Amino acid sequence: MRYGFVYYIGDVNSISIGSGTNIQDHSLVHVAKSNLPGKVHPTVIGDNVTVGHSAILHGCTVEDEAFIGMKATLLDGVVVEKHAMVAAGALVRQDTRIPSGEVWGGNPAKFLRKLTDKEIAFFAESAANYKSLAEVHATKNAEPLDDTEFLKVIQKKPKEDKPLI
Repeated sequence: MRYGFVYYIGDVNSISIGSGTNIQDHSLVHVAKSNLPGKVHPTVIGDNVTVGHSAILHGCTVEDEAFIGMKATLLDGVVVEKHAMVAAGALVRQDTRIPSGEVWGGNPAKFLRKLTDKEIAFFAESAANYKSLAEVHATKNAEPLDDTEFLKVIQKKPKEDKPLI
């Protein structure tokens, strides 16, 4: 599921996104054909992953039920294992592996702490909630507007700004 402006650029390699995964507004998913070490990196995102707003995933692998925070950046060769978390705003350097059950954050990202069982359970819950929301939106968006509703939408006048004083 994706909303608004999410960019997928698979121009020189492949992008794979698993079932139940949600990638939020203003995120970028890109791939790498080559980099300084000369490695080729597709972007692979597993099942039931939540990717926060404005995240950048570049030539990396995010395993099932992982959580990527808002504005996090994952560079070429990064692997985020199942049930791992990248904190909001983190910059994960090239070829870093984030083990299951850990949260990493900062710039550059480093180990912060172990995740609790409750936090790990939230990852699957988060993905399920976004999947349900997507289904509601898809159903609502598929409903046709009747003529009256359509006219209201296209003839709606913008609200006038009122002076503050």
